[in-house]
Formats: sequence, C-alpha cells, structure tokens
Amino acid sequence: MTEWSTVPAPGTRVLVTGAAGGIGRAAVTALAELGCPFVGIDRPGTGVDIEADLADDSAASSAVAAAVERLGGLDAVIGAAGVVDTIHRADRFPADAFRRDLEANLTAQFFVAQAAFPALRASGHGAIVFFSSLAAQDGLPGQASYAASKAGVLGLTRSLAAEWAAAGIRVNAIVPGLVATPKVLGLPDEIRDRLLADVPLGRIATLGEVVGTAIYLLSPAAGYTTGQALRLDGGGGLGRSGLHR
Repeated sequence: MTEWSTVPAPGTRVLVTGAAGGIGRAAVTALAELGCPFVGIDRPGTGVDIEADLADDSAASSAVAAAVERLGGLDAVIGAAGVVDTIHRADRFPADAFRRDLEANLTAQFFVAQAAFPALRASGHGAIVFFSSLAAQDGLPGQASYAASKAGVLGLTRSLAAEWAAAGIRVNAIVPGLVATPKVLGLPDEIRDRLLADVPLGRIATLGEVVGTAIYLLSPAAGYTTGQALRLDGGGGLGRSGLHR
C-alpha cells in the first residue's frame, strides 16, 4: 500500500465493538469489502461474533483476548459501542441510569483499549478509532449522561494518543452529528426536522460517510494523525450570522 492510500491494507486485523448497531454493522460490512479480517463484539443476545458486557473489565479482557486469538493478532480497534436512549432532565436524573451510561459509553471503551494494547503494540502500526458525539462538544439537554460520557471519550482519546504514540499506536475520535442509523431514522418527522434546521447541509449523514471516515483513520494516509477529534456535523458548528442582508 502507498502512504497516500486512504484505505487500510487488505489483511488489516480489526476489532469492532458495537458490531450489532447501525454504525458497527456498517463498519464490519466495509471491512469485509476491503478484505480486512474482523471480529465484532456486542452485548449478550445480539448474535455477533463475540458477546460480552464490555463495561465489566474481566469480560472485556476475555472478549478482546478471544478476538486477538481468532485474528492471529490485532492492528486496529473501532469503538462503536454505546447507548443513547436514556432521557431525563438533569435535576431528576436517576443516579443508577447516569452510572450505567458512563459505563457503557466511556468505561467500556477504556477497558477494550487497555486489553487491546499489547496486541496493538505488537502490530507496530496499531490504531484506535473511538466514536464520540456532537453532544460532547455542544451539550444535549435531557441527556446529560450521554453528553458527559461522550465528552469523556474525547479526553480518553487525547490521553491514550499521548501515552501510546511511542508504542506506535494512533488514537483518534469521530464526532458525528445526526447519522442515518435505525434509531435516528425512527425519530418522528417533526423532531428530525427540528434537529436538521441547525445543519447547513440540510440532511442526515449516511452510514457510509461516517464509516468511511473511520476507514480513512485506519489507513496509511492518516499515519501522522493522532489525538484528533474529527467533527462530522454537516456544517452544524459553523457561524451563520453576518452583517450581510
């Protein structure tokens, strides 16, 4: 592969968490098309390659070890696991629900990365791509636990990138806005239209656009990119006011 190639080399061994979800499922489909061996992990009952509760450190360690054994090593991790369903106003947010969301969206990502570290270091060109959210940077009323956990992913990304660069491991995050997952497509039209009113491109991101960004971050062309949070928001973060009429 040339250093400007924007796809990982065939044979790149990838672990995908959240493999039963919209983004995770799209990721494993893309990897299969590229000839990259992969193992998917998701919650018990999802029917993927390995089922585990990744918020449990011992379960995460065992699942990653099983994935590494199946693949004969590991070159990359795509961390797409997470939950987004909990909705409560902050002043009455249940403590247990808040903790569960942090465990699912942040703690589990750390446990997977920690367990994968030895194999990624042995690879010599390891890479991790986490999925955060615009909620991490912009906030999300009614979903404080989701926003806080996804903000934590950004801090984790920067910290691991700084610590593990010497081991040849790059760590980056994708920060998507509205994506055409089944959950987003299932929103009532009025809610989806209200959310899109703040998106200059005026549409939802396709799964291909989001997964394609993850694929790029695993590629040789991104070989000098680490510790970054790549925002995919259709221009939603741009200022749109001006002095013109």
